[in-house]
Amino acid sequence: MTTHPPPRGGFVFLDPEHGRVLRVVPFQYNPETLTRTLRPQTVAGEAGSRSEALRLKGPPHETLRFEAEFDAADQLTPVAGAAPTAGAGLFGALSALETALCPTSAQLVQANGLAAQGMLDITPVEAPLSVLVLGRRRVLPVRITELTVTEEAYDGELSPIRARVALSVRVLTVDDVGFSHKAGTLYLRYQQSKEQFAALIGYGPGAVGYTGI
Repeated sequence: MTTHPPPRGGFVFLDPEHGRVLRVVPFQYNPETLTRTLRPQTVAGEAGSRSEALRLKGPPHETLRFEAEFDAADQLTPVAGAAPTAGAGLFGALSALETALCPTSAQLVQANGLAAQGMLDITPVEAPLSVLVLGRRRVLPVRITELTVTEEAYDGELSPIRARVALSVRVLTVDDVGFSHKAGTLYLRYQQSKEQFAALIGYGPGAVGYTGI
């Protein structure tokens, strides 16, 4: 009988305009813990009108914090045609994560050239769309808000060969990007999946000892 390895989580970085896959960074080991925080978007807060107490302006602001581990000894085999990374340790995986937070060198040079021509009102460049994949039920468009790399071991050329990466991300919603954006489509699928699972809960008030409704 053929056995399959457990699915790995990771990031998929997409071209924000066309949805084309730019690169994929799988976790070598799936996170052991995941902290999720949801902050609802209320209308008036505690001091508002009574008629607004239960109203919501939009999807909650959801943040996730977790830690991913990487080990050069257990790196996945690169896809056909990819540049070899032998001897580079974890520079490939770490660089793929870090470059998602920075304009490309070409974009920086272009912006500098426009500034030199007196074009001061330069539209900020658009980063790749980061999609966090944590199993088939959690495919989340996110913005990476913090990334902390702890390098723990090196090879003879001081290339990192073992590292822990602590990540904080915020889920992008239709409020952030709109309904026509690829991230908006992914968010709606995520929200609809939650609603479907919530509908499976069939308890009545008696399950918590309350029968006065």
